[in-house]
Amino acid sequence: MDDQAYGLLKSFFPQVRFTAEQESRFRGVWTEKCFDRYALITEAGNTERYFYFVLEGVQALYILNDRGEKVVLGFSYAGSPSGVFDSFVSRQASSTFLEALKPSRMLAINLGDYLALFELFPDFHAWGHLFFRNVLFGRLSREVELLTLSAEERYVAFMQRCPKELKAIPQKYLASYLNMKPETFSRLRSSVRY
Repeated sequence: MDDQAYGLLKSFFPQVRFTAEQESRFRGVWTEKCFDRYALITEAGNTERYFYFVLEGVQALYILNDRGEKVVLGFSYAGSPSGVFDSFVSRQASSTFLEALKPSRMLAINLGDYLALFELFPDFHAWGHLFFRNVLFGRLSREVELLTLSAEERYVAFMQRCPKELKAIPQKYLASYLNMKPETFSRLRSSVRY
């Protein structure tokens, strides 16, 4: 991986301090993976093989409802983690899909190397605690928004906090994530200023 990609990856682990030797080992366990637009990265029924860190692109995590429609659970984008975390950690078949919505370049680490980081570098425990706490709090906050906010309030809250990459993805994915019909999302996009 080039120095720019490594700098972005390293910034995702601010709690971790490395010696030069440790840094070389850490850098060596990541491999670059590239996916075309609309490529399935992880398919429901398969076990997630990697923890990803996104360098470029946008991905959607979704399930299929009983009508075969995509129900978007979340997005990942440059500078964020990606993958189906529950399947990756539990080694169980995924119930969700991970799809590249834009051409994506990501760094990947397998479970063995991921777990070895926690054994080799004690600072990874502090990082892991904060990472999973943030994932849990983010999920809880999303559930509260879905249950308590109107469609317009959900739209405004999302657009105020989302990065520019997400604003450019197909609106059917954003509408699904916000639990609204595409027509409602389109109407809000044209009439609501945030």
